[in-house]
Amino acid sequence: MAAIVDPFEARLIPSDAVRIGLVVPVSGVLGLVGPCAINCAVLAAEEVDARGGVLGRQVELVLVDGGRPGREVAAEVAGLVASGTVEAVVGTHASDVRIDVVAAIGGRVPFVYAPPYEGGGHAPGVYFLGETPGRQLEPGIEWLVSVHRARRWYLLGNDYVWPRLVHAGARRRLRARGATVVGEAFVRYGEAASWLGRIADARPDAILLTLIGSDLVAFNRAYAAAGLGAARLCGALEEHGLLGIGGDGTGELYASMGYFRDLPTEASLHFAERYAKRFGPHAPMLNAHGHGCYEAVAMLAALSARAGSLAVPALDAVADGTTIVSARGPLTLLNRQVRRTVHLGRADGLDFLLEKPFH
Repeated sequence: MAAIVDPFEARLIPSDAVRIGLVVPVSGVLGLVGPCAINCAVLAAEEVDARGGVLGRQVELVLVDGGRPGREVAAEVAGLVASGTVEAVVGTHASDVRIDVVAAIGGRVPFVYAPPYEGGGHAPGVYFLGETPGRQLEPGIEWLVSVHRARRWYLLGNDYVWPRLVHAGARRRLRARGATVVGEAFVRYGEAASWLGRIADARPDAILLTLIGSDLVAFNRAYAAAGLGAARLCGALEEHGLLGIGGDGTGELYASMGYFRDLPTEASLHFAERYAKRFGPHAPMLNAHGHGCYEAVAMLAALSARAGSLAVPALDAVADGTTIVSARGPLTLLNRQVRRTVHLGRADGLDFLLEKPFH
C-alpha cells in the first residue's frame, strides 16, 4: 500500500521514498471531495510503484489540508519544500489556494494541478490537467441558449478568482449570442442560499453557478425546496455534491466536467473496477475532483520518467507530448495543459445522465 504520512511525521522520519505533497481539502467548503481524492492518489501511487516507482523509488504521499486559507496552505507546502521533505506537489483545491502555493514554492519543485481552473497562471514547473472555462462551460452555455432558448441568465459564484474569470468569459459569450445577464453576484462562503429571493425576482431562464462544495450543495437544496424552475449549469458539481443535495428530479440541473463516474468507456469502466477492488464497494464515490488526483500522480510519474529527473527545468523541457491514460482516456500535455472531451451531465435523481460530449 502506498504510504500516506502527515507533514509533522514526514519532517521527523527520513525516507528513501519519493515524497509527494498531496494538497487536497479535508476541511472547509470543499472538504467533501477529500476522501475520494486521497483514495485516487493512493491508487495511482500504488500503480506507479508496481511499475518501478518514480525514478526507481517508491512513492509516499504527504497529506496537506488544502481546505484552509491559501496563505496557510502555501506556508506549510513551502516549509515542506524548503526542508527537502517533499520533492513534488500534486493537488485538487480552489484556485486561490493554488495561486498562493505556486508563489510560495517558486518553481523549486514540480506542481501538477488537477481540477478545472480559470486559465493563465503559467509558471515554471506547473502543469494543469483541468479544463479552462472556454473548454468546460462555454459549450454548455451555448447548448442551453440554443436548445433550451435560455435568454435571461443569472451568474452566481463564490467570491474568488475562478468564479470571477469564469463569469467574465460567460458574459462575453452570452452577449455574442444575444442573451442577457439579468443579475450577477459573488458571495462569501455560507451565504449563497440567501440570494434565492433576488434570483427569483430577476426571473432568469438559466443560472450559471460557480459556487463550490458545500455552498453549491446548500444553494441547490434551497432552490429545489423553493420550487423554482430555471435551468442551472454548474462548474463544480460532481457525484458527491449531487448526493449531498439529495439528488435532483427537476431535469434542469446540469454539470459540465471532463469525467463522470458513469462514462460508458472501456477506460472508465476499467478504472472503476480497480477503484472498487482496492477500496471496496462502500468507498467514497468516484467523481471528477477525486479522479483528478489519480491523473496528477500519474502525470508526475510520467514526466519524471521522460525527463529522468524531478528537476523543474528538465521536466519543463520534455513536458509537451507527455501522455498518461486515465479514466478519461489518453491525456497529453501541450503548453503544460491538456485538452480532452468535456461532458454535459443532467442530474437524474442521484445519477448524471450524459447529455452531450463537447470535443
